Amino acid sequence: MAGLARSAPGPVPARPDLLILDCDGVLVDSEVISAAVLVELAGEAGVVFDAAHVARHFLGRSFPTVARSIREAFGVQLPEGFEAEYRRRLLGRFERELRPTAGAEAFLAALAVPACIATSSSPPRAARSLAVTGLDRFSLRVFTASEVERGKPAPDLFLHAAQAMGAEPARCLVVEDSRPGVEAARAAGMAVALFTGGSHRVPPFDTGGSVGAFGDWPALSRAFRLSSDP
Repeated sequence: MAGLARSAPGPVPARPDLLILDCDGVLVDSEVISAAVLVELAGEAGVVFDAAHVARHFLGRSFPTVARSIREAFGVQLPEGFEAEYRRRLLGRFERELRPTAGAEAFLAALAVPACIATSSSPPRAARSLAVTGLDRFSLRVFTASEVERGKPAPDLFLHAAQAMGAEPARCLVVEDSRPGVEAARAAGMAVALFTGGSHRVPPFDTGGSVGAFGDWPALSRAFRLSSDP
């Protein structure tokens, strides 16, 4: 990404200057819902795969990238309006079913370091996800893949967020739940923690030097002194 310098990942900051949070599967427990809608809609188009396939191949990627992957992997042309229908059904289910991940509200309420959100979701989906779950009350600035040339696993989105928030990449901590997200954070020269506290199954993969996996928000908060609580 022009104008944004990358650096080699350095030592993990004891307390980061900026916390960069993924949204889907990290703050909001959306991945099981998203996978179900995608499997259903793809099946109607004659493309058959399951939620495990979604987790292995699509987790953490933008929908245009997912649609392109489906077309290339299965050799099909998706129906006109496929993306629009996916978003319509997904947001409908979000209104009824979407919740924050367990402990996310308490974590954000006690947060004592600057934070923002960097997500592969579209701006409308990200905004609605936060509104439905009530997490919009924390007024975190949201950066989406639509703002950069390359989405995750490229580092562009995280570098863009750090620059906009006035933080050095080496002083940032990213919280992610997907391989593309972890790879993007490492490529940006940032420390990254793998969050496994969502209801979806995070496929095992080499995290490439992440600072570890955390199954709940209190453990992550304690590890990096992120909370204002004693």
